[in-house]
Order: sequence, then structure tokens, then C-alpha cells
Amino acid sequence: MTRPPWASGPGEILQHGLSLLRKDSDVNRRLAMISIDNAVELMIKTYLGLPKRVTRINLSRREYLEICESFPQLLDALEQHAAEKLNGIDLGEIEWYHRVRNELYHQGNGLTVERDKVEVYAELAKLLFENLFGFDLQIPESEGTDVLGAFMAAWVKLERAIGDLATKQGYLGASHHPISPISAIRELVSKGLIDQITAQEIENLRQIRNKVVHGVGDYKTILNSETVKMVNAITQKLEQRRSEVE
Repeated sequence: MTRPPWASGPGEILQHGLSLLRKDSDVNRRLAMISIDNAVELMIKTYLGLPKRVTRINLSRREYLEICESFPQLLDALEQHAAEKLNGIDLGEIEWYHRVRNELYHQGNGLTVERDKVEVYAELAKLLFENLFGFDLQIPESEGTDVLGAFMAAWVKLERAIGDLATKQGYLGASHHPISPISAIRELVSKGLIDQITAQEIENLRQIRNKVVHGVGDYKTILNSETVKMVNAITQKLEQRRSEVE
């Protein structure tokens, strides 16, 4: 896939942040967290600042500069103008990790961050990068994060399958944006397009995903290859369902 030139800056910063995790230390984890967050901020600014011909987003120069004044405003603008790019991404979680980064940056001396939190934020950043710029950076997973990366990538595909099936049925949210996965599942269950057992399986997996992303538990004990297989199997079922109703 062609790599757009505007993605190189955010991509290089993200790669640098992840490279710091190759040697684990308090300092490297702190610097990796800051670098990953810088990459997230830059990728959002870059995407929102692209020409209208690329994104179909119509922002004046003044509006763009105002949006760039704060991280929350960047997230609001991304949600408003590019909701379809947020499969697998919860902007509330991105903002939470940004606040962790701010504590490390502004309150600095002696503060550190758990490696798990850095690794999860890194996976969210990689997913957001791929959603916005259309290609995977192909950054090798660090030791122990293979299942985490596979699960997060599989979850994106599951949310996309849910959204595609819902959109096919004409279920749209405000301003004709795709509705949230939870709302979409309710609609699809009510119309008999998803059975209650599948809906409950998705809910169970969503709770696992939230535990991982929110740092409620160690992803190394929560996730395994069977979890990833279950997500992929449900995705395949939904994609088949979509092809049947076309």
C-alpha cells in the first residue's frame, strides 16, 4: 500500500517511542510514554490539517489553529469530523493516557509508569495511526506483546464488522455518523441479525478489552491466543451475515 508522505513524521516519532522499550528502565518507560503521546498528538494534527481533497474535512485555517491549542479540542474535532476513523479507539481512553503523560512530563522527577500502560498506549497509538493513514507501520512487537497486538487488531476488525452490518441496515447516529458498537449491537439483536448468544460473547470480550486498556489487570494473564481466535470467529460470522443480507 502506498504510504502518504504526511504520515512519515508521526510514524518516526511513534517508532522512536517504541524503540525505547527494547531496554526496560524507569527512564525509558517515561520517555517512551512521552514520545508515544507526542506521536498521537502529531498524527491527529496532521490528519486534521490535510487538504480537504484528501480527508473531505472542511476546516478553515482559524478553526484548525484553535483546535490545535489543546489536546481535548483535538480529540473533539477528530470525533466530530472523522468518527469513521475511530474503529477500536475510545477517545476517552486516549485522553486518560495523555493525562498520565502530562503527569510524567510536568511533575517529572522520580515519577515512572508501569510498562503495561506504555505497551497498551503504544497499541492504541498504532491502531489510530493505521486508521488515519491507511497502513500499518509494521513495527515488531516487543517481547510478550504479540498477543496484545493481535487482540487489539482483531478488536478493530470486529468493531468494523459490527459497524458495516449496522450501516448496511441503515442504522446511523447523529449527523449520519456510524452509531456506537454497543448501540449497533442492540439494533442488530432487535432485528434478529445477531443472536443473543453472540451479543453476550461480544459483551464479554468488550469487558476483557476494557480491562486491558484501563489497566485493571495484567494483559499477560487476561489475554491468550484463544481470546484472539474468539474475536476473529465472531468477526467472520458477522462478515458472513453482512454478505447474506446484501
